[in-house]
Amino acid sequence: MRSPFPSPSGYGQRWSANRRIALLATGLACLLAIAGATVYFTGRGEQHRPPPAAASPSEANSPAPSNSARPTDGKTGSVPSPPRVSDPVEFAKAAARMLWSYDTRTTRHEQQLAGMEAWVTEESRYSDWSSVSAQMPTPALWARMGDQNQRATATVTEGHYPSAFKQALAEDPSAITQAYIYAVTVTGRQRISWSEGGQGAEDRSVTLAVQCRPSQDCSLVSIAPRVAP
Repeated sequence: MRSPFPSPSGYGQRWSANRRIALLATGLACLLAIAGATVYFTGRGEQHRPPPAAASPSEANSPAPSNSARPTDGKTGSVPSPPRVSDPVEFAKAAARMLWSYDTRTTRHEQQLAGMEAWVTEESRYSDWSSVSAQMPTPALWARMGDQNQRATATVTEGHYPSAFKQALAEDPSAITQAYIYAVTVTGRQRISWSEGGQGAEDRSVTLAVQCRPSQDCSLVSIAPRVAP
């Protein structure tokens, strides 16, 4: 699996109603953390010389902060605030761009985590913060990346509802109305730079679970272990 950072990665939270579970078992079993399923990243494309701060999967996992760590003072370094949009695809595209971008020169490890958490739904019943925080390197690895002035930018080329999700929704349109959680697959490209002119680029793809309740801004729920076409 590939994380938004130059290190591999890694996901779960139950939903409630049986009808929603049936829907997701059909269309989103691989996408959302239901009944013990896990969630997130893949999608590797062209890769140039690897960044100097590569790590093993065990190094990439980072403990999740409590909800009290949700930022309220804007001190999230280079992590952007979530957009105030109600369209699942547009929000997912912005979330993917956020996940694929970072700057160790201006952002501390705890700031990056706090900035990422601000995108996650506050509905603890559905929130799978662990699937998002698992993408973060450990503080030690982040420090090593910082020693190399490592940073990444991302461009998003496309976002769409996976075919399995659309099929499941067509079979039971009312199931979405309990949690209003949508699956969205996003593709793009990440460019990584580090000291002394080092750089690389990779194509990226990710499937996100996004919550967009009526008349509310969207938020991130979780990230899937495999990309859904």
